Amino acid sequence: MTHISHHLIVGGQRSGKSRHAEQLARSWLAASDQHNVTVVATAVAWDDEMRARIAKHQTDRPIGMLTLEAPLHLTRALCDQAQAGRLLLVDCLTLWLTNWLMPAHGQPDWPAWRLEREALLSALTTLPSPVVFVSNEVGWGVIPMLSEVRAFVDELGWLNQAVAERCGQLTLMVAGQPWTRP
Repeated sequence: MTHISHHLIVGGQRSGKSRHAEQLARSWLAASDQHNVTVVATAVAWDDEMRARIAKHQTDRPIGMLTLEAPLHLTRALCDQAQAGRLLLVDCLTLWLTNWLMPAHGQPDWPAWRLEREALLSALTTLPSPVVFVSNEVGWGVIPMLSEVRAFVDELGWLNQAVAERCGQLTLMVAGQPWTRP
Protein backbone atom coordinates (compact mmCIF):
# COMPACT_ATOMS: atom_id res chain seq x y z
CA MET A 1 0.00 0.00 0.00
CA THR A 2 1.22 3.48 -0.84
CA HIS A 3 1.07 5.76 2.18
CA ILE A 4 1.22 9.53 2.25
CA SER A 5 1.29 11.64 5.37
CA HIS A 6 -1.32 14.24 6.23
CA HIS A 7 -1.22 17.32 4.04
CA LEU A 8 -2.54 20.85 4.69
CA ILE A 9 -3.33 23.08 1.71
CA VAL A 10 -3.87 26.77 2.53
CA GLY A 11 -4.45 29.83 0.41
CA GLY A 12 -6.78 32.68 -0.27
CA GLN A 13 -10.24 32.49 -1.75
CA ARG A 14 -10.14 31.19 -5.33
CA SER A 15 -6.45 30.31 -5.06
CA GLY A 16 -6.95 26.75 -6.35
CA LYS A 17 -6.90 24.95 -2.98
CA SER A 18 -9.75 22.52 -3.70
CA ARG A 19 -8.57 21.83 -7.24
CA HIS A 20 -5.08 20.98 -5.97
CA ALA A 21 -6.52 18.74 -3.23
CA GLU A 22 -8.59 16.92 -5.84
CA GLN A 23 -5.47 16.46 -8.02
CA LEU A 24 -3.73 14.84 -5.05
CA ALA A 25 -6.78 12.62 -4.54
CA ARG A 26 -6.74 11.59 -8.23
CA SER A 27 -3.07 10.67 -7.89
CA TRP A 28 -3.92 8.61 -4.81
CA LEU A 29 -6.63 6.75 -6.74
CA ALA A 30 -4.34 6.14 -9.71
CA ALA A 31 -1.61 4.66 -7.50
CA SER A 32 -3.58 1.49 -6.65
CA ASP A 33 -6.83 -0.29 -7.44
CA GLN A 34 -7.12 -0.75 -3.67
CA HIS A 35 -7.25 3.00 -2.99
CA ASN A 36 -10.39 5.04 -2.50
CA VAL A 37 -11.20 8.60 -1.51
CA THR A 38 -13.82 10.10 0.77
CA VAL A 39 -14.40 13.84 0.56
CA VAL A 40 -15.54 15.17 3.92
CA ALA A 41 -17.45 18.35 3.12
CA THR A 42 -18.04 20.91 5.86
CA ALA A 43 -20.09 23.52 3.97
CA VAL A 44 -23.69 24.34 4.83
CA ALA A 45 -25.89 25.73 2.04
CA TRP A 46 -27.52 28.66 3.83
CA ASP A 47 -28.18 30.80 0.75
CA ASP A 48 -28.33 30.63 -3.05
CA GLU A 49 -24.74 31.74 -3.52
CA MET A 50 -23.44 29.04 -1.17
CA ARG A 51 -25.66 26.43 -2.84
CA ALA A 52 -24.11 27.40 -6.19
CA ARG A 53 -20.58 27.10 -4.78
CA ILE A 54 -21.33 23.66 -3.34
CA ALA A 55 -22.91 22.51 -6.62
CA LYS A 56 -19.83 23.65 -8.55
CA HIS A 57 -17.53 21.74 -6.20
CA GLN A 58 -19.71 18.64 -6.59
CA THR A 59 -19.73 18.78 -10.40
CA ASP A 60 -15.98 19.51 -10.56
CA ARG A 61 -15.15 16.63 -8.22
CA PRO A 62 -13.70 13.57 -9.94
CA ILE A 63 -15.97 10.56 -10.40
CA GLY A 64 -15.45 7.80 -7.88
CA MET A 65 -14.99 9.96 -4.80
CA LEU A 66 -17.52 9.35 -2.05
CA THR A 67 -18.79 12.52 -0.34
CA LEU A 68 -19.74 12.72 3.32
CA GLU A 69 -21.11 15.88 4.90
CA ALA A 70 -19.77 16.79 8.34
CA PRO A 71 -20.46 20.46 9.06
CA LEU A 72 -19.75 20.16 12.80
CA HIS A 73 -18.56 16.72 13.85
CA LEU A 74 -15.51 16.40 11.62
CA THR A 75 -13.51 14.27 14.04
CA ARG A 76 -16.23 11.63 14.29
CA ALA A 77 -16.55 11.55 10.48
CA LEU A 78 -12.79 11.11 10.02
CA CYS A 79 -12.58 8.38 12.65
CA ASP A 80 -15.60 6.56 11.15
CA GLN A 81 -14.22 6.72 7.60
CA ALA A 82 -10.52 6.13 8.26
CA GLN A 83 -9.09 2.85 7.02
CA ALA A 84 -6.03 1.60 5.21
CA GLY A 85 -6.15 2.50 1.54
CA ARG A 86 -8.58 5.38 1.97
CA LEU A 87 -7.58 9.02 1.56
CA LEU A 88 -9.75 11.51 3.41
CA LEU A 89 -10.06 14.95 1.82
CA VAL A 90 -11.46 17.62 4.17
CA ASP A 91 -12.88 20.63 2.35
CA CYS A 92 -12.63 22.79 4.35
CA LEU A 93 -11.43 23.72 7.85
CA THR A 94 -12.49 27.35 7.39
CA LEU A 95 -16.15 26.47 6.89
CA TRP A 96 -15.97 23.93 9.71
CA LEU A 97 -14.78 26.67 12.05
CA THR A 98 -17.42 29.04 10.67
CA ASN A 99 -20.14 26.51 11.52
CA TRP A 100 -18.91 26.44 15.12
CA LEU A 101 -18.10 30.11 15.74
CA MET A 102 -20.31 32.03 13.29
CA PRO A 103 -23.37 29.82 12.87
CA ALA A 104 -26.16 31.15 10.66
CA HIS A 105 -28.65 30.44 13.45
CA GLY A 106 -27.74 30.61 17.11
CA GLN A 107 -24.66 31.57 19.05
CA PRO A 108 -21.09 30.27 18.95
CA ASP A 109 -20.40 27.35 21.25
CA TRP A 110 -16.79 28.01 22.30
CA PRO A 111 -16.54 25.20 24.89
CA ALA A 112 -17.85 22.58 22.44
CA TRP A 113 -15.60 23.99 19.72
CA ARG A 114 -12.50 23.67 21.91
CA LEU A 115 -13.36 20.04 22.70
CA GLU A 116 -13.92 19.24 19.01
CA ARG A 117 -10.69 20.97 18.02
CA GLU A 118 -8.65 19.04 20.57
CA ALA A 119 -10.34 15.78 19.53
CA LEU A 120 -9.35 16.41 15.91
CA LEU A 121 -5.75 17.23 16.76
CA SER A 122 -5.49 14.13 18.92
CA ALA A 123 -7.11 11.86 16.30
CA LEU A 124 -4.65 12.94 13.62
CA THR A 125 -1.87 11.02 15.32
CA THR A 126 -3.76 7.70 15.18
CA LEU A 127 -5.85 7.72 11.98
CA PRO A 128 -5.00 4.85 9.61
CA SER A 129 -5.87 7.10 6.64
CA PRO A 130 -3.89 9.99 5.24
CA VAL A 131 -5.86 13.24 5.36
CA VAL A 132 -5.64 16.16 2.95
CA PHE A 133 -7.00 19.32 4.57
CA VAL A 134 -8.08 22.46 2.71
CA SER A 135 -8.18 25.74 4.64
CA ASN A 136 -8.13 29.45 3.97
CA GLU A 137 -5.32 31.79 4.89
CA VAL A 138 -7.38 34.81 5.92
CA GLY A 139 -4.91 36.72 8.06
CA TRP A 140 -3.18 38.45 5.12
CA GLY A 141 -6.08 40.73 4.26
CA VAL A 142 -7.84 43.63 5.89
CA ILE A 143 -9.53 42.42 9.08
CA PRO A 144 -12.82 44.15 9.98
CA MET A 145 -12.96 45.87 13.36
CA LEU A 146 -15.64 43.59 14.81
CA SER A 147 -14.26 41.63 17.75
CA GLU A 148 -16.09 38.47 16.61
CA VAL A 149 -14.33 38.61 13.23
CA ARG A 150 -10.93 39.19 14.81
CA ALA A 151 -11.56 36.24 17.15
CA PHE A 152 -12.47 34.06 14.16
CA VAL A 153 -9.37 35.08 12.19
CA ASP A 154 -7.17 34.39 15.22
CA GLU A 155 -8.81 31.02 15.84
CA LEU A 156 -8.42 29.95 12.20
CA GLY A 157 -4.76 30.96 12.28
CA TRP A 158 -4.18 28.88 15.40
CA LEU A 159 -6.13 25.94 13.94
CA ASN A 160 -4.10 26.05 10.72
CA GLN A 161 -0.86 26.14 12.73
CA ALA A 162 -1.89 23.20 14.91
CA VAL A 163 -3.00 21.10 11.93
CA ALA A 164 0.17 22.03 9.99
CA GLU A 165 2.29 20.75 12.91
CA ARG A 166 0.63 17.35 12.47
CA CYS A 167 1.03 17.22 8.69
CA GLY A 168 3.99 15.93 6.78
CA GLN A 169 3.34 18.37 3.96
CA LEU A 170 2.13 21.96 3.75
CA THR A 171 1.14 23.65 0.49
CA LEU A 172 0.47 27.34 0.02
CA MET A 173 -1.65 28.05 -3.06
CA VAL A 174 -0.89 31.32 -4.85
CA ALA A 175 -2.70 32.24 -8.10
CA GLY A 176 -3.47 28.58 -8.75
CA GLN A 177 0.13 27.45 -8.18
CA PRO A 178 1.19 25.18 -5.31
CA TRP A 179 4.21 25.97 -3.15
CA THR A 180 4.86 22.84 -1.11
CA ARG A 181 7.07 22.27 1.91
CA PRO A 182 7.70 18.63 2.77
